[in-house]
Amino acid sequence: MLKETLIYEKMPDSTVKCGICPWNCVLKPNKIGNCRTRKNIDGTLYSMIYGKISSMAVDPVEKKPLYHFYPGSMIFSISSIGCNFHCKHCQNASISQVNFDEHSLQDFTPEQIVSLTKRKGCNLIAYTYNEPLIWLEFIIDTAKLAHQEGIKNVLVTNGYITLEALEVLAPYVDAANVDIKAFTDEFYQKIVGVPSLKPVLNSLKFMKEKDIFLECTNLLIPTLNDSMKEIEQLTTWILKNLGSFTPLHFSAFRPMYKLKNIPSTPLETILAACKKAKEIGLHHVFAGNVYAAEFEHTFCPKCGALLIERHGYRIKRKNLTFENHCMKCDVKINILGDVKENSQGFLWF
Repeated sequence: MLKETLIYEKMPDSTVKCGICPWNCVLKPNKIGNCRTRKNIDGTLYSMIYGKISSMAVDPVEKKPLYHFYPGSMIFSISSIGCNFHCKHCQNASISQVNFDEHSLQDFTPEQIVSLTKRKGCNLIAYTYNEPLIWLEFIIDTAKLAHQEGIKNVLVTNGYITLEALEVLAPYVDAANVDIKAFTDEFYQKIVGVPSLKPVLNSLKFMKEKDIFLECTNLLIPTLNDSMKEIEQLTTWILKNLGSFTPLHFSAFRPMYKLKNIPSTPLETILAACKKAKEIGLHHVFAGNVYAAEFEHTFCPKCGALLIERHGYRIKRKNLTFENHCMKCDVKINILGDVKENSQGFLWF
């Protein structure tokens, strides 16, 4: 179904200006926005993907990745199509870099999504795989119903949204993993295709103010964003603006999409980035999509005790109370929700 865009401005000659993300697309009749999902029809801006689902799955919440938000839980994950970024290394280009009419989609109502979430035995919904922020209207309607049923809402996002739109969305979002692609405007311009990193950082600070539980991811691409100087700048910003207890995940790049000529990230680079972030003052730093035991588990920031042991998606609680305090020194740990042990674990997939 068509859904009128929640935040936009009508202009002369049936032109419209979208207010969802910092592109602020100005569209004449019959034109579509940069995200490829919004269209001006006779002077009214519509979302063309309301209730349009490209994929759904039940995932470990750690796959998002979220390591400190209801650890060990399963999360019902849904996606649509489109994105307001055009990353040359996109791993989901088949759904993110297509127009609204170029992909086979299924129609669902918010009520159906919440019902499916409950039937799958999940208490969490993730809006993920493609960029969820361009799906604003459907997420808000679904997230409202989810909250009424005691279900938490999670964004896996690039963070590229206007503060006006985020103000409307924030009351219904419980957690987010924000992918900070790099810490230079040059990377965002050449690799991502947007003018500046600044709107992402502004969104992160705004989410922090709104008490949305935050974790961040940084995918390290050899020669493009993996210098120790840039990693230090990124980590220092997180420390100053989001706090020392904010989990940060460094992930390894694999050649894909339009960056197949760049080699995979060496394990040594991931380990060096993790160590640098810890040196600067972040307490919870993780190595994503590679095996690095030193940066796979959660440790107490005060006494160093092992609190959550991870092996893939297998979770084991150690030295952690059910109120998420360290058993050895009683310091409160920045973990939201119950920690569920998964004795049989999950396979990497």
